Amino acid sequence: MPEFPDVTIYVESLREFVLGQKLNRIRCLTPFILRSVSPPTSNFNGKDLQGVERMGKRIVLGFEDELFLVIHLMISGRLLWRKPGDGGMKPGGKMGQAAFDFENGMLLFTEASSHKKATLHVVQGVENLKQFRAQGVEPLECTLEEFREALLRENRTMKRALTNPKAFSGIGNAYSDEILHAARLSPVRLTQALRAEEIERLYLATQSTLNKWTARLREEFKGRFPDRGQITAFRPDFAAHGKFGKPCPDCGLPIQRIQYAENETNYCAKCQNEGRVLADRSLSRLLKDDWPKTIWEMEAG
Repeated sequence: MPEFPDVTIYVESLREFVLGQKLNRIRCLTPFILRSVSPPTSNFNGKDLQGVERMGKRIVLGFEDELFLVIHLMISGRLLWRKPGDGGMKPGGKMGQAAFDFENGMLLFTEASSHKKATLHVVQGVENLKQFRAQGVEPLECTLEEFREALLRENRTMKRALTNPKAFSGIGNAYSDEILHAARLSPVRLTQALRAEEIERLYLATQSTLNKWTARLREEFKGRFPDRGQITAFRPDFAAHGKFGKPCPDCGLPIQRIQYAENETNYCAKCQNEGRVLADRSLSRLLKDDWPKTIWEMEAG
């Protein structure tokens, strides 16, 4: 799922490529993508794009007459930019969900999943846009005290707290792993058990991780729009996320994981959990007493 750094890059790319351009028409390519019908999409025809902003993990395109398109990419949604004459202006194919025909090219909304979770909402009026605004604090704009208040509002595990949109805006599965690895904190530690210095360490790790990856992506896509497969939750330079079995960049021991539903949590047992291996719901149930308690037991076989 595109998160804070990824959505920020999409927003900046949209500002560079289509801000100020006239939208000729919207084409909904599947019956699933459009989740609201008022105002009709035809009301956007001929309107200039006046603003692009991020709301949590959502992208908001603002047009004349207080018309807005709210895009949520969810897990598998992506945006592509196609210029006239580049051979890619036809939006066909199974992944195409919607096409936005601007004067200078086409913005294609795709989703590489059969579950159809990505959404497009049409909105009239600034007041009606408020329902989509993220409730959580902005992690790069909040103070330490605001961060602390959001973190401790509920007694959740660290992973759940960071990915809770009512607490923090724009952080998801991938970057929460990277933040917790940088902060040297266990993903299952309860928030209200944290010491003051650990909360400050988490606050600084959150800001440094999001700033670092936003800057890296900004440099990677400088002057060009991200193409299919280039916005991904699995980056080769990640320290923990998606690195199960690979050596931790800091201690060299293999990264561990907890699997559940469609997601997984990746962490370093030594750097984040005093060497203790966290129980994986499937394997630990299968192995029971044979499940290793520490990373050193696991390494010893």
